[in-house]
Amino acid sequence: MSYISVLGIFVADISFSGNKIPTIGETILGDSYNIGPGGKGCNQAIAISRLGGKVNFISKLGNDDYGKLAINKLKKDNIETSNIVISEKHKTGVAGILVDKNTGKNAINVIVGAPSSLKINEIDLNIIKNSKIFLTQLEIPKKVTLNCLKAAKENNVITILNPAPASNLSVEFFNNIDYFTPNETEAEFYTGVKINDESDAKVSAKKLID
Repeated sequence: MSYISVLGIFVADISFSGNKIPTIGETILGDSYNIGPGGKGCNQAIAISRLGGKVNFISKLGNDDYGKLAINKLKKDNIETSNIVISEKHKTGVAGILVDKNTGKNAINVIVGAPSSLKINEIDLNIIKNSKIFLTQLEIPKKVTLNCLKAAKENNVITILNPAPASNLSVEFFNNIDYFTPNETEAEFYTGVKINDESDAKVSAKKLID
C-alpha cells in the first residue's frame, strides 16, 4: 500500500466548556476542560489512518510535553512519524478553545509554534515524491507548502490543497493542485461568491476551475 503524505501542523487543543463564551473582561466558571490533538494536518492524518490509509505525517514539534503528546498520539494511530522535525528552539503549537456547551459555538486562539519555522531543507522531498497522494493546507509557511506541492506534482503524485486558513495564492499554486477543497467561507474568499445553496456553490466552483 502506498503512503498518503500529509504536511501540516499539530497543536495541542486545550478546550474549555461552559454555559457561555465570556465577553472581554468577563470571568465565568466553566464545567470541564480537555487536552487533545488538533491542527488540520494532524486531524487529517488521523482520519486517513482510521479509514485504513497508510499515512506519513510531515511537521515540526517542540521538544516539550505537548510534542511528546503529539508523537504518542500519532504512533497510537499507526502514523509514520520519522519525518517530524523536533526543535530545541521552538515550542509545540497550542490552541485555546472556548466552547459554549449549549450552542456548540466556539472562539479559538491558535499559536502555531514550531511549524511556523519549518524550512524546505528540513523536509525529505523523496518521501513526498514516492507517495500516492500528497495533502496539505495553509498552516505551514507558504513557500514550503508550494515547494512540496511542486515536488509532488512533478513526480505524478496526486496533490490536494485544503486552503485553510484562506489566504492569497499565486497562480503557481493552482498549477500544482489536482484537488482544491475549500469550505463555503474559503470559497467565498477566493471567488467573491456568497454561498447560500448548491447553485451558489456551483457558480463558485466554476470560477475556481476557470
